[in-house]
Amino acid sequence: MDFKYVVSGRYSCKKFSDTPVPSDKLEAVLMAGRLAPTAKNLQEQHIYVLTAPEHLAKIDAVTPCRYGAPMVLVVAFNRDNVFVYPGGKRDSGIEDASIVATHMVLAAYDAGLDSCWVNFFDPDVLKESLGLPENEEILMLMDLGFAAEGAGPLANRNRRKPLTETVTYL
Repeated sequence: MDFKYVVSGRYSCKKFSDTPVPSDKLEAVLMAGRLAPTAKNLQEQHIYVLTAPEHLAKIDAVTPCRYGAPMVLVVAFNRDNVFVYPGGKRDSGIEDASIVATHMVLAAYDAGLDSCWVNFFDPDVLKESLGLPENEEILMLMDLGFAAEGAGPLANRNRRKPLTETVTYL
């Protein structure tokens, strides 16, 4: 698929069918995350693939935003394996995991899947519920699957500020 089509066509799906995600499509999504750049190539991301009803119930307990997706990817990162920037005030964990997640949502669309980036949840509550390691921090959830009939982008999706409001040449 043409990259311009991927970035312009992908939207946050808010209504999924119960059709399972084929393993080859999941692998394409996960591979895109694996290939994403990270600071110093530390690759501190950890992706959890949730499909079992008991795990999806844990997602439903912390957010109303699963939208019926048959699969949720939990994108986390290892806080003990991040690059600390000069000055010591910031590290690469959140941005690296965000790059990984962005690669995966775009790859999902390219593979014919729909997704939704979810950050409306308490990551500490979910981390405890899933029993994730202490050194990992959850960045986001990615609902993944096929859009249900009648699903589509929200009405405000194409409302974009002009570049003159978001870009400054110095």
